[in-house]
Amino acid sequence: MAKNPRMTLADQQTPSSPLATDFAGQTHRQAQRHVVKLGVVGIALQLTLAGCGDAGAPAGATAAPPPPNVKIAQPLNRETTEWDEYTGRIEAINSVDIRARVGGYLDTVNFTAGAKVKKGDLLFQIDPKPLKAQLNYAQAELERAKTKRELAKNDLTRAENLFKAKAISAEEYDMRTKGLREAAAAVESAEANVYTAKLNLEYTEIRAPISGRVGREMITAGNLVKADDTVLTNIVSTDPVYVYVDADEQSVLRYRRHAQQHGQSAADLKGTPVQLAVADETDFPHQGKLDYIAPREDAATGTLSLRGVFANPDELLSPGFFARLRVQASASYPALLLPDRAVATDQAQQFVWVINQDNQAEYRQITPGSRIGELRVIRSGLQAGDWVVVEGVQKLKPGAKVNPERIDLAAPGAQ
Repeated sequence: MAKNPRMTLADQQTPSSPLATDFAGQTHRQAQRHVVKLGVVGIALQLTLAGCGDAGAPAGATAAPPPPNVKIAQPLNRETTEWDEYTGRIEAINSVDIRARVGGYLDTVNFTAGAKVKKGDLLFQIDPKPLKAQLNYAQAELERAKTKRELAKNDLTRAENLFKAKAISAEEYDMRTKGLREAAAAVESAEANVYTAKLNLEYTEIRAPISGRVGREMITAGNLVKADDTVLTNIVSTDPVYVYVDADEQSVLRYRRHAQQHGQSAADLKGTPVQLAVADETDFPHQGKLDYIAPREDAATGTLSLRGVFANPDELLSPGFFARLRVQASASYPALLLPDRAVATDQAQQFVWVINQDNQAEYRQITPGSRIGELRVIRSGLQAGDWVVVEGVQKLKPGAKVNPERIDLAAPGAQ
């Protein structure tokens, strides 16, 4: 048979063997693996390029924080009186330690510890029997002295008649005269002894020397009491009471000049109004006045002692209590006031934050005055219509935008 001249080389190959078929399959799988690897590399490259693009974004693209919330208020404009505040202790006007004036055994205790007593009330009774015996003896000695005086008086009368008749000498008459004088002196001495014995007997009844509140009994019945030694109890007066404080020299001079301007005595400051608060009180509900100032300054402390007197009918104020006392330092005058927490300090300067019409914080230097309760007098640097930050002061800086909430300081609880 003749060969077809158009038959290709592939047509001339013999049918594929199993070995040739396996070789072709392996070649195809290797090609697929290369394609998968190229795809993974491409995805990783795209992610890398995307990350490089994010890194080039501007830094300010993050969202700005919102403006801080603050509370603002206008200063209070009211009549104000300045007070200087001090700390001290409440003292009783009268305080007595009770001691026995005579010795002896204690018979009875006639009071309840802590009770109120009046001047003259019987507190203790010392056994009176030994002192009654002394009184009886003194009275007997007085009677004997009086008898001797009568005898000496009769002797002198007879001596006078005899002397006129020249029946006795001048020397004898002089002895009779001096004998009467001696007998009279003995009577006076005996009378003094009787008086002393009566006093000692009275002193066995120990009575309250002042009105006030009595302490506890230091010893009980049956114990031996020594004269002028053993403290039996104590009594303190309760109404009125004193409060002592120490004021510096500059303050005392200011009080005296204020008193001079109002026609009062400048030296002793008597009648200067004072107010008092005890430990659980925030305001000063107790009204009093000064009644004493020390005559000289304590050179060690540079202060003078002031004393205020306060009525205490309900006995709320006990001697020994800690107390805050304030002294009126000025007459009433109109002033601008802010809560003391609104005033900040920058080194030696004091300032507040004022919020303008654009809700921006402005630094405003001020001159503060006295503190009155929770408020501070502002002497200069503010106007009545200024809106001042009273809460959130620590969040601010000059020019900062704020979100203000307006409040009224005159409203209850706003201060």
